Amino acid sequence: MAYERGLHEVGDSTWAYLQPDGGWGWSNAGLVADGDASLLVDTLFDLRLTAEMLESMRRATAAAEVVDTVVNTHANGDHCYGNQLVAGAEIVASAAGAREMEEVPASMLAGLVAGAPGLGPVGAFITRIFGSFSFEGIELVAPTRTFDGEVTLRVGDREVRLLELGPAHTAGDVAVHVPDAGVVFTGDLVFNGGHPIVWAGPVANWISACDRLLALDADHVVPGHGPLGDKACIEAERGYLQWLLDEGSPRLQGGLSPLDAARDLAGGPYAGWGEGERLVVNLTAVARDLGLSPADDVLTLFGGMAELAASSRTSEVETQPT
Repeated sequence: MAYERGLHEVGDSTWAYLQPDGGWGWSNAGLVADGDASLLVDTLFDLRLTAEMLESMRRATAAAEVVDTVVNTHANGDHCYGNQLVAGAEIVASAAGAREMEEVPASMLAGLVAGAPGLGPVGAFITRIFGSFSFEGIELVAPTRTFDGEVTLRVGDREVRLLELGPAHTAGDVAVHVPDAGVVFTGDLVFNGGHPIVWAGPVANWISACDRLLALDADHVVPGHGPLGDKACIEAERGYLQWLLDEGSPRLQGGLSPLDAARDLAGGPYAGWGEGERLVVNLTAVARDLGLSPADDVLTLFGGMAELAASSRTSEVETQPT
């Protein structure tokens, strides 16, 4: 899906910051303002990208000159590694999300990318998905305030609701609802046009999270990745997750590995969505939910994704007309 990078006003003094094409690391963020008060929804994957975003927000509204509050929707680096550029703000996350932030510091990703040339096909895959970002010089700036369940913040006279809906994508996923603008920032509970990735699960809980997002009846949906949408993109995410359970469970229970089950499903109804290699991680999560014991260490997961991505690209080349 083609869409424009940068700041888009999606409601009264409520903006989405979009990064095409929404693939690995290219996340969205947001800004809510009222008078001189402002709330930033997420920072980005590295310092350069975050600085560019903050500058575009300052040009849009004086309220962004000094950000008062930051909400990190979850612990993945593409939603929090830029926190040091807003270190003077109150930074809010779920308690589970805050704990998880310490598990994958930017230095770990920097080391992974630096060592990628020695990892063969897995390293080539890691370089392809993460090589555009710079993880050097990033210091973890942890949340200064955490919560469980639900909390309401004030941005000037405006109400902003934070809803903890994880574990799903990660251990501590949070959605940010701006009722007076009819806007919900979903974090990575919604990937619009791309395969989601189930790092935590259970998948059934993510389906329930989609139901709670739909119940908000927001007119404007800002996904964690991909173009702006409405309730239809939440419904599509829910449909994908239900399909994952319905089609993946019998294959895994029948003895297929997550990789083989992913190969079997790769040409299915979601073949047109981006990042199809994530099926390997998602089916690993389904296997865990079923009480199986799949290998789920980082190198196994990335190795499986690299293998599926390579086979998918080979299939595309073979099917192109000559």
